Amino acid sequence: MAKIISSFFISLDGVVESPDQWHFPYWNDEMGAVVEAGMRSAGAMLMGRKLYDEWSAYWTSTESDKEIAATFNALPKYVVTSTLEKADWENTTVVDGDVAAKLRELKEQIDGDIQMSGSATTVRWLLANGLLDELNLLVHPIAVGHGQRLFEDTPTHALKLVKSETFETGVLNLSYVPAEGV
Repeated sequence: MAKIISSFFISLDGVVESPDQWHFPYWNDEMGAVVEAGMRSAGAMLMGRKLYDEWSAYWTSTESDKEIAATFNALPKYVVTSTLEKADWENTTVVDGDVAAKLRELKEQIDGDIQMSGSATTVRWLLANGLLDELNLLVHPIAVGHGQRLFEDTPTHALKLVKSETFETGVLNLSYVPAEGV
């Protein structure tokens, strides 16, 4: 059975928006290995509408990062949306209607993990509906001060830390699963 795994670049103050503006000074081989391992385990990608719009525009037209683009373009992709009727990005399926039931079915059908990178609103919804299996955070030692935070106006969700490591750059690599009975 596939797991839905979400990964974020996140600042100390919880900001996940526009990591391209604050994340790159902390990139190193340790972080690259973590990101690459996540990509290797992916049997599919899951995203919300906003990330779909951004990534479909970028990964189908980029002249750089061709190897990553080829991987993303070939992977099955699922976009959770109530506003997109048709997805034009290769190998993309729109997930609407009874999203929870459809995602449970996908978890039964897909070999490998269902990876997410970004899509904070979708992750909050997945947590609230008991569908997120793992939350990976690369916590950067920077307070961004503005931008969308991972958890904004959300109910309380108890999580259990299952893995942690500190990179040479001061970035924390943290993995959580939903805590039961807390």
